[in-house]
Amino acid sequence: METVTFDGAAISIDQVIRLSQRQARVQLSTTTDFRSRIDRGAELIEKLLDQQGKVYGVTTGYGDSVGTAVPLAQVNALPINLTRFHGCGLGEHFSAEETRAIMVVRLQSLCQGYSGVSYALLERLALMIDYDILPLIPEEGTVGASGDLTPLSYIAGAIIGERDVRYQGEVKNSADVFEQLQLQPYRLRPKEGLALMNGTAVMTALACLNYGQAEYLTRLSSRVSSLMLAAVAGNPYHFDADLHRVKPHSGQQQVAAWIASDTRLNEPLPQQTRLQDRYSIRCTPHIIGVLRDCLPFLQQTIDNELNSTNDNPVVDAETQRIHHGGHFYGGHIAMAMDLLKTQVANLADLHDRQVALLLDSKSNHGLPANLSAAKGEQRAISHGFKAVQIGCSAWTAEALKLTMPASVFSRSTECHNQDKVSMGTIAARDCRRVLTLTQQVTAAALLASAQGVMLRAESHPLPLVKECGDFAKAIVAEHPLLTSDRPLERELRTLFTQIRQRDWALYDSH
Repeated sequence: METVTFDGAAISIDQVIRLSQRQARVQLSTTTDFRSRIDRGAELIEKLLDQQGKVYGVTTGYGDSVGTAVPLAQVNALPINLTRFHGCGLGEHFSAEETRAIMVVRLQSLCQGYSGVSYALLERLALMIDYDILPLIPEEGTVGASGDLTPLSYIAGAIIGERDVRYQGEVKNSADVFEQLQLQPYRLRPKEGLALMNGTAVMTALACLNYGQAEYLTRLSSRVSSLMLAAVAGNPYHFDADLHRVKPHSGQQQVAAWIASDTRLNEPLPQQTRLQDRYSIRCTPHIIGVLRDCLPFLQQTIDNELNSTNDNPVVDAETQRIHHGGHFYGGHIAMAMDLLKTQVANLADLHDRQVALLLDSKSNHGLPANLSAAKGEQRAISHGFKAVQIGCSAWTAEALKLTMPASVFSRSTECHNQDKVSMGTIAARDCRRVLTLTQQVTAAALLASAQGVMLRAESHPLPLVKECGDFAKAIVAEHPLLTSDRPLERELRTLFTQIRQRDWALYDSH
């Protein structure tokens, strides 16, 4: 299993994804230089306390309570109170995969060395990730500035033994799990509660996972579009490299090249081929390609946030300065997720239109109505994919509805101290939902297009290369033609799960 070392150097989105899926393990650097660099931040906080220095969230209350002085005798109790009063999240709990990603992203930020925490805290967080001790974190209750305070309080609370965790298939109090491992609950140092909580780890973790799903979806959408092209007897010359050379968006060109690689361009076209196909066939590179062209920018933005110090205050042990600012603000992730969900929803809309085209006997060039493979007496009573198309329309409508940007719904909170907030985590959760809905539409489109390809092959040669044709055959082998009506829920759920797990190797990365 791959080991990802946390030593302050950059990690990648792909590494976060692999760690979240237990395909890699966390290793905290044990070098003297790294340990010393981390501990110097905690030592600077202690030094300032000895000198009666004033540090936000250490010798003051939080947020609008910054003007409330905290006596030195209470500075160790203050972070515990912080974890407790933020224990008010609601909604569903993040999945195990999402929780691992959140913990990994928070660890990476603390490893930058500007958060005023001790090496011992990093050890405990890394241990929890390694042993898969996962805090139960509610999804709702954060506005994305000051970071993800309430959801991250469930990590801080678990570290000190006061919250529930998932461990070895059970939900237990974290103190009981630590006792089982012969460990004591961790005792927070003065700034460590704030450092764990005052950052963008939740939204950034979701952004990493969303990015991975969206990137794969561009590949699968291209393959589904190739199958749709063959099923409706479309014109493969819409994807000719010379055509796309004169409009040089690289993402558009990539999608056109993928679809062209699935087709045989050098053979005569069947007689029924249209000179120009409808837009949902002809313009697939221009639709999927927009998302492909957004990915480098999105990757850079998410990478920057992932490998940043995103809490407050920033503790610079080298210059012996404490900087009070707003690095917890999740505006960049909010923007990235609002952009991503819009482009992903466009894929749902694309495949919904393709399915409608494929099922309509007025536009599918001779395939049976509703794509039913029924024959004889069954034909009159069989309705094939009719209800699936209705489902596609419903899932697409919901996805499109969620494209309203979350970032413009800033709310003033906390006595108007947090008077302009990012809504980054809500944007990331919306994006996750849009991805789910789009993957459902894509599962239906894949099932329908594979059936369409097989039905078309009964009477006409297909313009597909062997690899793409074999892909359709493999789908139909698992999900036979609809020779009579049957419930398709289980089959759609199976395909949806395969899409989520990225089960099929599609094209290459270039």
